[in-house]
Amino acid sequence: MEKKERRVGTVSRGIRCPIIREGDDLAAIVTDSVLKAAESDGFSLRDRDVIAITESIVARAQGNYADVSAIAEDVKNKLGGGTVGVIFPILSRNRFAICLRGIAMGAKKIVLMLSYPSDEVGNELVSLDQVDAAGVNPYSDVLSLEKYRALFGSNPHPFTGVDYVSYYGELIRECGAEVEIIFANQPKAILPYADHIINCDIHSRARTKRILLAGGAKVVCSLDDLMNAPVNGSGCNEKYGLLGSNKSTEDKIKLFPRECRPLVLDIQKRILEKTGCHVEVMVYGDGAFKDPMGKIWELADPVVSPAFTDGLIGTPNELKLKYLADNDFGDLKGEALQQAIEKSIREKSGSLVGNMAAQGTTPRQLTDLIGSLCDLTSGSGDKGTPVVLVQGYFDNYTN
Repeated sequence: MEKKERRVGTVSRGIRCPIIREGDDLAAIVTDSVLKAAESDGFSLRDRDVIAITESIVARAQGNYADVSAIAEDVKNKLGGGTVGVIFPILSRNRFAICLRGIAMGAKKIVLMLSYPSDEVGNELVSLDQVDAAGVNPYSDVLSLEKYRALFGSNPHPFTGVDYVSYYGELIRECGAEVEIIFANQPKAILPYADHIINCDIHSRARTKRILLAGGAKVVCSLDDLMNAPVNGSGCNEKYGLLGSNKSTEDKIKLFPRECRPLVLDIQKRILEKTGCHVEVMVYGDGAFKDPMGKIWELADPVVSPAFTDGLIGTPNELKLKYLADNDFGDLKGEALQQAIEKSIREKSGSLVGNMAAQGTTPRQLTDLIGSLCDLTSGSGDKGTPVVLVQGYFDNYTN
């Protein structure tokens, strides 16, 4: 009997699950939800399928929460409770405002230093055109709040309508702390104002901390240094602290999930026992991509994936089909072209880095690529699909 040709490549499916609560057996729920979806929609699992679980339900099942009072106590204990410089926060009600509430409750005065024209992930305070027109050099100029307002006025965020300068200032005052706001992009610009500092940048945090300590700061805590151990029985994240946290209520945050490698291994084992298929499993948060209109880089989490099975280690190793078709086999067409390309794919070996036939492919970490696909699939709202099944990701033209 002639083998049926496969006409479909990669497929990404959102898997509906029950609402997850603290203490739920997440491995059992995820396994059951995937298998029920397969039965309901008439598809089968295959080896090297990827089951991805959003970090949110992992942290929720773990009960990994903390009140702002716990953040305040941690800040006070680690930074002394006096004047604290808070530098390079992102502009986000969901991501940072709740952290700032706890930080302000643990200090007498906050000197808030905002980067401009945008924060680390691309949220603009002002546009580059406005900065150019004002004759300001963002690499060197330090602006007071008064100077900022005189030059730029009020600039509500185009997506949220929030003036984050006013919003963060009022939030700090509501928590009982004094506030002074400045605008600068060099870490050492905070040192004339404070020598106990929280640097809130995400991906550049190690460099910022190094510069501040070399510049004479007495105490520097990155966000991963706060809530990295329980405070009065709270949740915590030993590796990432406050990084990757989200607002849960007005007074409580959900932290990034704690050690979750056992979870992905457990799900992998359960699927193998129930289906005979060796799937890969990962936990994912923000995808690593940038919005070309809003200029916002999505990755506000410290990593795309905090845990994954071993089959997701590494990067793709792919040939560019259009390069082969236009160059190596430019004189072929039809079935001869197809056979030549299939032969090249089957015979590829070792790393293709530097190979002209691989130019334009994407040698990023598999977990960053697949996690981004999953983040776009599950969305951030009411789809109700916190688990994503990706099939055919590791297929190529010969499969």
